[in-house]
Amino acid sequence: MEDNGIKKTQYTIKTKGISYAVSPPCSKLAWILYQKKVNPISRKQILRNVNCEVKPGEMTALVGPSGAGKTTLLEILAGVIRPSGEVLVNDRPMNPAIFRRVSGYVTQEDLLFPLLTVEETLLYSAQLRLHGGVDAKKRVSDLLVELGLCHVAGTRIGGGTHRGISGGEKRRVSIGVDLVHDPAVLLMDEPTSGLDSAAALQVMSMLKSMAKNHHKTVILTIHQPGFRILELLDQVVLLADGAVVYQGSLDQLQNRLELTGHIVPRQVNVLEFSIDVIETLISEDVELESSCLDLVEPGPVNDDYRLMYANSLFNEVMILSHRFCYNIFRSKQIFLAKMVQMMVVGLFLGTIFRNITRFQMQTQVGFFAFNLTFLLYSSSEALPMFLKERQIITRETSNGAYRISSYTIANTLVFIPFLLMVALLYTIPTYWLVGLRKDLDGFLYFSLVVWLVLCTSNSFVACFSSLVPNFMIGVSLVAALMGSFFLFSGYFISTNDIPKYWKFMHYLSLFKYPFECFLVNEFGGSKGRMRCLQRFEDGCLVYGEDFLKNQNIDDIKKWHNLGMMLVFIFGYRFISFLVLSYKSYRSKN
Repeated sequence: MEDNGIKKTQYTIKTKGISYAVSPPCSKLAWILYQKKVNPISRKQILRNVNCEVKPGEMTALVGPSGAGKTTLLEILAGVIRPSGEVLVNDRPMNPAIFRRVSGYVTQEDLLFPLLTVEETLLYSAQLRLHGGVDAKKRVSDLLVELGLCHVAGTRIGGGTHRGISGGEKRRVSIGVDLVHDPAVLLMDEPTSGLDSAAALQVMSMLKSMAKNHHKTVILTIHQPGFRILELLDQVVLLADGAVVYQGSLDQLQNRLELTGHIVPRQVNVLEFSIDVIETLISEDVELESSCLDLVEPGPVNDDYRLMYANSLFNEVMILSHRFCYNIFRSKQIFLAKMVQMMVVGLFLGTIFRNITRFQMQTQVGFFAFNLTFLLYSSSEALPMFLKERQIITRETSNGAYRISSYTIANTLVFIPFLLMVALLYTIPTYWLVGLRKDLDGFLYFSLVVWLVLCTSNSFVACFSSLVPNFMIGVSLVAALMGSFFLFSGYFISTNDIPKYWKFMHYLSLFKYPFECFLVNEFGGSKGRMRCLQRFEDGCLVYGEDFLKNQNIDDIKKWHNLGMMLVFIFGYRFISFLVLSYKSYRSKN
């Protein structure tokens, strides 16, 4: 095949004697405590000595009963799982990292951003995966025509409470995301799952056209295909109990069944019938049909096998930042609701604590404590967004679309101006209504601390969203840790009274540093130090300086604590980066 005068390599994939086994599930705690070795005999065999071949220009289906090993074999062919035996690409051993650059692997789940349109989804994918010399917009326009999605190009993907495109259209968008870089090999897990018969036929017809017209190697798993879908398949690999019992065309399968004495009744799907009698085929030890011939010579792979990313780190950050902005500003729950929430709460607190007198020290300290509690908990609603995003990020980075570091930087940068805007909407009414220090320096410092608190909370939630498996565990863990941080902040119990074995929690507390910043800003400095906080008759019992000394706080902490908050912000982001990198690495290997 030629594209713009450049001959594209076609790929034949073969497996030779591959087997794959997994250990039985066991307690992770038991493994840590006892490090018990798994007996090889007790391992469950998923695949057994599998030999098969898939060729360019054909659509090959991996079929069989549930538990036959279809998805495992597909993941092996996609380079996701490393089995024993050999996987050859054009008669050369597969290098999974390199193979992903020329292939597209579409999982069963449609992992898409619901607030982006169809065209935007494909365009961002194209910008991330195409090299600079390729026109991304032209590629997306061609792909929309090929996928039959022109009529919904400007429609949002939708999902959950957001209305959007149909299930069949969503499936085609998922396929399109992995087609933007024009892969020579396309692998799909249950592409018709959850679709009605008409949508399933439309998707399969599109895949057949791609295999035939563009000489792509198309491999898919499928469950209970209808008659019209069967007609589109060039060959099937029939699996049972982890072994290949047949490979070839459906016509040859019917002939083989008849040779073994199994007559396919009229109006009965030959594939479903063969699955029904598959145990008989295994017992009769039917050998693989090996009448396939190579369609292409093993071609050069240097031009297609590019290990480098399509974009520089800077370009990836710019593209991802742009995509994040679209998602944030289109989400009313995160953008408008967040802004209104901060304004309303700011006014609410301002009216409750309005014009606190300088002698109401405990009330002011209570205001600072409640203020911090609200601010640090305010980012917890972003947890579902981060969790949904994590699935998409893991899939995209494992496919080599961009670096995890680019995602981490972009995600951090996008929230900085947004959280600054939110911080100002909160502090402007709150600060002046409460009656804190009546000077601009005090207001600006207070606003800076609030901004850093919001950034810290956002980074904290981003970090734990990369660690936890689901929303319920995430909410429970975040709430428990936030409660612990508040307890050890120094508000309920002084630093000197905290038991030695719990001291570390005081220094890890996200409440400690901004809480001390608020106190120093109000009761420290040249003005606050001589401020009388408690008067008796004509004399002053407690000055601001005395209060801070009693709390073991000095003026230097005004700037030192800002530095500690920055350490928390970037520290949690770095942990998130490490966790996501590990998960992406595991997905690749």
